[in-house]
Amino acid sequence: MIAIAPPLRLRLDSAALVANWRWLAAKSGAAACGAAIKADGYGLGARAVMARLAVAGCRDFFVATWAEAAALMPLPQGVSLSVLHGVGADDMVAARLLPARPVLNSVEQVQRWREAGEGQPCDVMVDTGMNRLGLRIEEALSGALDGLAIDTLLSHLASADEDSEQNARQVATFRAVRARVTARRYSLANSAGICLGVDYAFDLTRPGIALYGGTPREEARGHIGQVVYPEARVLQLRDVRAGESVGYGATWRAARDTRVAIANMGYADGYLRCHAGSGGATWHGRALPLIGRVSMDLTAFDASGAEGLREGDWLAIDYDLPTLAVGTGLSQYELLTGLGTRFGRLMC
Repeated sequence: MIAIAPPLRLRLDSAALVANWRWLAAKSGAAACGAAIKADGYGLGARAVMARLAVAGCRDFFVATWAEAAALMPLPQGVSLSVLHGVGADDMVAARLLPARPVLNSVEQVQRWREAGEGQPCDVMVDTGMNRLGLRIEEALSGALDGLAIDTLLSHLASADEDSEQNARQVATFRAVRARVTARRYSLANSAGICLGVDYAFDLTRPGIALYGGTPREEARGHIGQVVYPEARVLQLRDVRAGESVGYGATWRAARDTRVAIANMGYADGYLRCHAGSGGATWHGRALPLIGRVSMDLTAFDASGAEGLREGDWLAIDYDLPTLAVGTGLSQYELLTGLGTRFGRLMC
């Protein structure tokens, strides 16, 4: 088989990943700090993320689906894995065979798990105000959960990244449920919830975006380090004369003779057209502003100040998540999980 180097690469800083988890763990107080690694570790590679964080001391991991759980087998020794989307009728074989717990989200899922007849531990999600997944409070308190071996009772904050009154209402509701539903542990806080303080931590926190370099709230600014560094290879350098345009729609026109670098990256890779106007790259510390429209697999950068840049060189794409979210209008989650499969991922 011919080995072909990927045309794009993501340099992933494992030291920053671990440092982010340790800061979140410290902010969680006495609660254990887990890690959400769904969507293939938010696009970084779930197996590599799990391995680094398990060595650092993380013991609780969360994925969305049973296919994601299966892809992580065998698990590192001493860790637990929960499947957030619960257990549908087609999931029962996987749920019985894999060493992972379903997070039961409905009365139907609870009944399905009971009918399996094995008395295996499960997790349960109760809805305290998001109206997404989870049993309604009256369902959870009606006796539907009686006799279940519940390892962790979870809920999810809807507005933790904002100073919203909903946060206090949800934590109060969750406390009330905790008083009436028996479980080994209770878990409410995501990344933003951790920043709200230890009142939200309970027994286990479940950070996601902040692990990977996202800033969920102002309290995290300066403490969360960048983890993801995309790089794109220069396919061609060209001289654009004053008055000539670059790219579709001629949206950028050269005010002077300009050296332009055409990079092997575009919206098919998750680098979208909304990056135009705010995106850019660097080469050996020299800034290369994005010019023109981003196209499917090509993006142009002004390389006039990059003396010595050659075809085949790699550009470091500006990808500080909070900054880029402001410039593009995309969420930090979209910026991470949208990075495509043509990126080779290197955890260093």
